[in-house]
Amino acid sequence: MIDFPPRPLRLRGEIALTMKQVEQQTDEAVFLAECLRAEAEAVLRIAARVDEGDLANWQAALDLLERCDGHVLVSGMGKSGLVGAKISATFTSLGQPSHVLHPAEAIHGDMGKVRRNDVVLLLSYSGQTAEVVDLAMYLKQDRVKMVGISCDAKTKLATLCDVHLSTGDITEACPLNLAPTASTTAMLAIGDALALALSRRRNFGEDDFHKHHPGGMLGAGLRKITEALRFRVGENLPVVSDQLSVREALERTPGDRRAGAILIVDQRQRLVGIFTDGDLRRLMLKDAEGMKRNIGQVMTPRPQYLTVDDLVRDAVRLVRERRLDEIPVLDHDGKPVGLVDVQDLIAMKVVSE
Repeated sequence: MIDFPPRPLRLRGEIALTMKQVEQQTDEAVFLAECLRAEAEAVLRIAARVDEGDLANWQAALDLLERCDGHVLVSGMGKSGLVGAKISATFTSLGQPSHVLHPAEAIHGDMGKVRRNDVVLLLSYSGQTAEVVDLAMYLKQDRVKMVGISCDAKTKLATLCDVHLSTGDITEACPLNLAPTASTTAMLAIGDALALALSRRRNFGEDDFHKHHPGGMLGAGLRKITEALRFRVGENLPVVSDQLSVREALERTPGDRRAGAILIVDQRQRLVGIFTDGDLRRLMLKDAEGMKRNIGQVMTPRPQYLTVDDLVRDAVRLVRERRLDEIPVLDHDGKPVGLVDVQDLIAMKVVSE
């Protein structure tokens, strides 16, 4: 009897997969989803306990952090230490000075990094990690305030710390239940929640965030839109009456560094419309005498606009959602002060071409 190979399945693009390959992919998809669910469920169980009123230790931890006038030091061994580095970075970005303290190096000379007015956040899921527990013992002798994160309040770490937060008993996403996965995700979520709640208590706002993120996409997006204007009324941006003809309006447009639009205002100098280069092309294709028409009749009335209080990210949102190339910027009286050009946003690298 001839043993024929499995017949391939024909999929889109004429890619041939055998039944065995299909089964392997299905099995892998199931496994990946289970890993993700295991990590998500570890965090959701902690959130459920907070929802149910398990708040005392969280609030005590936040009280310690809020009173901290030094640094928040974050310490953990192995994977917990790597998670701690990210938690420390989150504290720093939200206005609380923080740095990482390696537990083994701390008891071999780096204890000098710790000051009495600091708070130390100690991470160990088992709560028995020798290096972390030893560090906690020395910190306790020096009367340094500590917040511990481990699986439950009965661990050695928990008994040494001033405040302790429990992750609860967690089954790792690892099939062997060995590799730190769901447990480190849970510790990361706790650390982020503490940092965010602390910034909320301190009324840490967008202006504060911008001071800590002056560069990159975050920094650019938080700049006031008025700081990014290349075209400004009174300098290189025409503002014309809605009673002028198209030709008269164009004649008032400066020749160099010309904006791609003219802003139209009423007798009180409030914005009533916009006339773009695209509007001009469409007008001339449709009406050879279009240059003689009143610009108020052919403008785009009541255009989308920004105010002087808006940020660059608000301009990015309008460009992406409405596909706008030019956006007027108005003062609090509805009078135009400038024009955002999409090319300026591209130059800032907050919008791609």
